[in-house]
Amino acid sequence: MTNEQQQLVKSSFREVERVGLIVALCFYQKLFELDPSLRPLFHTDIEEQSKKLLQALKMVSEGIQRLPEVLPAIESLGRRHVRYGVKAKDYETVGQALLWTLEESLGADFTGEVRAAWAAAFDLVAAAMKRAAAKVK
Repeated sequence: MTNEQQQLVKSSFREVERVGLIVALCFYQKLFELDPSLRPLFHTDIEEQSKKLLQALKMVSEGIQRLPEVLPAIESLGRRHVRYGVKAKDYETVGQALLWTLEESLGADFTGEVRAAWAAAFDLVAAAMKRAAAKVK
């Protein structure tokens, strides 16, 4: 990711964070619309899960400029997701739901550059999570 992309992720997340819980709930609604088979993977209250999503997005938006520092937390998240039943193919659906949600919440501020920045950030995080998950036996 370029420095400009990192800044776009960070600044656009600040906007999303203002209405964070609503955005996160919309994300899960879209995720389950895209793939209803994912719903049973979530055993906690969806509002509680939404708070966790916001924490993860905040970690990414604030940590993307210092990826080596946050990489252990991202890898740990990937390993935990194996226990939840997440498969490598599910990351694509999550990425689609995330980009859709960001577009809906940011409106005109979700420019092509912002989309590309978030897609790059998601790809980095998803790749690290999948690598860590692949090592779980």
